[in-house]
Amino acid sequence: MTTVALAVTDGMLPFELGLACEVFGPGVTGADGSWYRLSLCGPGAVRAGRFRLEPDHGLDRLAGAGTVIVPGWADIDQDPPAELVEAVRAAHEAGARVASLCTGAFVLAAAGLLDGRRATTHWAHTGELARRHPRVRVDPDVLYVDEGTVLTSAGKAAAMDLCLHLVRLDHGSSVANTLARRLVVPPHRDGGQAQFVTTPVPAPDNHPLAALFPWVMQRLDRPLSVEDLARRAGMSSRNLGRHFQSVTGTSPLKWLLTQRIRHAQVLLETTDDTVDAIATATGMGTATTLRRHFHRTVGVPPDAYRRTFRSRGRDAPRA
Repeated sequence: MTTVALAVTDGMLPFELGLACEVFGPGVTGADGSWYRLSLCGPGAVRAGRFRLEPDHGLDRLAGAGTVIVPGWADIDQDPPAELVEAVRAAHEAGARVASLCTGAFVLAAAGLLDGRRATTHWAHTGELARRHPRVRVDPDVLYVDEGTVLTSAGKAAAMDLCLHLVRLDHGSSVANTLARRLVVPPHRDGGQAQFVTTPVPAPDNHPLAALFPWVMQRLDRPLSVEDLARRAGMSSRNLGRHFQSVTGTSPLKWLLTQRIRHAQVLLETTDDTVDAIATATGMGTATTLRRHFHRTVGVPPDAYRRTFRSRGRDAPRA
């Protein structure tokens, strides 16, 4: 059986911890009748929210596990415990597959496991992860990232997606789907699917692009080019691109497309506007163009998104 070890210390988030215990714990069997051998490894009795836990082993036992999972870290303003960071690093060096759930990515980053790798975490903390660990290629818009021996997930429900992904890798899709049905969760959401969030426009007040962002947001229904943005910012297109990369981690046009998509999300959630009208309001031009970009970015068509995230109490949308 594959050994799964949960790295637990004071300050772990109980939701992600309990989720991992449910997926990898006893009571489930794989196609060949086996399952994971789950253990909790920590420095002693620890607290996760209102719960007190008694680990099975010390943190040194992480190095003997096939898979190590680091649940969410509650206080990202505090550095994770050095003993936890060292134990996770040692486990990876010993050949373990290491996965983080939600803000557990900060532990992996502190251990150096994310350097040069693509990674994600809860959307509200991706900016801080990128700021504190500039060598990490943070992707704020995905559910999870699989980099082989190092995996990271976004927040809360995305942690379940990553855990099921691990089960799928180890036991196949049939077993993962059966487990998903037992847990009453979607059987498969691809890691590249976007987090359904609207993130704020990033820029400190004294940044050269600070005035540009709100100007663009008020004109999403209009055609805008890189030259238009550069002219408004009073700089060359090349200089604009450098500033955008440093602040947003992407190019001006990709950032602009993301804002159009997110504005479309808001309109789908809160209005009765048709997809054609929303395409016009977001500068997409046609419903066909909106559907193509929306599906590719968010992972579902606009109509499916509206059904899922429609504000309660509103009438059904017009066709």
